[in-house]
Amino acid sequence: MPSLGQILSRTFFWSYDRGTWQYDVAVILILVLVLLTPRNWFRDKPQSGALVTPGQVQLISKDGNRLKYRVDARILAPPTKLALQSDLHTALQEALPELHNGNFSIANIEPLRDEQGTVIAYQVEIHHSPSF
Repeated sequence: MPSLGQILSRTFFWSYDRGTWQYDVAVILILVLVLLTPRNWFRDKPQSGALVTPGQVQLISKDGNRLKYRVDARILAPPTKLALQSDLHTALQEALPELHNGNFSIANIEPLRDEQGTVIAYQVEIHHSPSF
C-alpha cells in the first residue's frame, strides 16, 4: 500500500498512466480548478503601451450620444487594424471614468499626423450608450 507521500509525489509529477482512475481524478481536479476559479482573481491585463493618463485622451466634440476624442498615439502599441480598435477601446475605457463600464462602440478612427507623416494621435468617434 503506497503512503500518502508517494501518492502526492506521483500525482504532482504526473506519473500515473493514462486510463487509470488516479489520472482521471487529477484531470478532473485540474478542470474544476480552471473552470471554477473566479474571474476577479486575475486582475492582470496586457499592457497596450505606456500608462494612460486623462491628459492623453481629450474630448473634441459631443453630439448627443456621439462623442469624438483625440487619443495620443504614444499610449498605444504599434497597431494592426484589429488591434488598434481594441487598444483604443481599452485606452478610452481606462482614461475616462464615464467610460469605465465599456458600454460604447467605436464608430470611426482617424489618424492625426505630424509634418513628417508620423501618426501622433488618433481622432476617435464613439457611440456611447449610457447605463441606467
